[in-house]
Amino acid sequence: MSRQQLSTLLYATAILLVVLAGVTLLPYSSKSINDLGYHSLCPFAPYSSGSLLLVAGLASIVRAYLNQKA
Repeated sequence: MSRQQLSTLLYATAILLVVLAGVTLLPYSSKSINDLGYHSLCPFAPYSSGSLLLVAGLASIVRAYLNQKA
Protein backbone atom coordinates (compact mmCIF):
# COMPACT_ATOMS: atom_id res chain seq x y z
CA MET A 1 0.00 0.00 0.00
CA SER A 2 1.46 3.34 -1.01
CA ARG A 3 1.72 6.35 1.28
CA GLN A 4 -0.94 8.18 -0.70
CA GLN A 5 -3.42 5.32 -0.35
CA LEU A 6 -2.69 4.98 3.36
CA SER A 7 -3.11 8.73 3.83
CA THR A 8 -6.46 8.64 2.05
CA LEU A 9 -7.59 5.67 4.11
CA LEU A 10 -6.61 7.39 7.37
CA TYR A 11 -8.42 10.56 6.29
CA ALA A 12 -11.60 8.63 5.47
CA THR A 13 -11.36 6.77 8.77
CA ALA A 14 -10.97 10.01 10.73
CA ILE A 15 -13.99 11.56 8.97
CA LEU A 16 -16.10 8.46 9.63
CA LEU A 17 -15.14 8.41 13.31
CA VAL A 18 -16.02 12.08 13.75
CA VAL A 19 -19.42 11.49 12.14
CA LEU A 20 -20.03 8.47 14.37
CA ALA A 21 -19.06 10.52 17.43
CA GLY A 22 -21.76 13.00 16.51
CA VAL A 23 -24.30 10.24 15.91
CA THR A 24 -23.80 8.85 19.43
CA LEU A 25 -25.07 12.15 20.84
CA LEU A 26 -28.29 12.28 18.83
CA PRO A 27 -31.51 12.17 20.88
CA TYR A 28 -33.26 8.82 20.67
CA SER A 29 -36.12 7.22 22.55
CA SER A 30 -34.43 4.59 24.68
CA LYS A 31 -34.87 3.19 28.16
CA SER A 32 -31.62 4.46 29.63
CA ILE A 33 -30.42 8.01 30.19
CA ASN A 34 -26.82 8.89 29.40
CA ASP A 35 -24.53 10.86 31.71
CA LEU A 36 -25.51 14.10 29.98
CA GLY A 37 -29.05 13.63 31.29
CA TYR A 38 -31.07 12.79 28.19
CA HIS A 39 -31.98 9.75 26.11
CA SER A 40 -29.49 9.39 23.28
CA LEU A 41 -28.69 6.85 20.61
CA CYS A 42 -25.75 5.59 22.67
CA PRO A 43 -26.25 5.19 26.43
CA PHE A 44 -22.49 5.55 26.98
CA ALA A 45 -22.38 9.12 25.63
CA PRO A 46 -20.30 11.28 26.14
CA TYR A 47 -17.60 8.67 26.82
CA SER A 48 -18.15 6.84 23.54
CA SER A 49 -18.04 10.16 21.68
CA GLY A 50 -14.80 11.12 23.37
CA SER A 51 -13.25 7.75 22.58
CA LEU A 52 -14.21 8.01 18.92
CA LEU A 53 -12.82 11.55 18.72
CA LEU A 54 -9.59 10.41 20.37
CA VAL A 55 -9.09 7.64 17.79
CA ALA A 56 -9.93 10.09 14.98
CA GLY A 57 -7.30 12.46 16.35
CA LEU A 58 -4.73 9.66 16.43
CA ALA A 59 -5.53 8.78 12.83
CA SER A 60 -5.04 12.44 11.88
CA ILE A 61 -1.70 12.57 13.70
CA VAL A 62 -0.47 9.44 11.91
CA ARG A 63 -1.68 10.87 8.59
CA ALA A 64 0.16 14.14 9.21
CA TYR A 65 3.31 12.20 10.06
CA LEU A 66 3.04 10.18 6.84
CA ASN A 67 2.49 13.32 4.76
CA GLN A 68 5.45 15.03 6.41
CA LYS A 69 7.77 12.16 5.48
CA ALA A 70 6.68 12.17 1.83
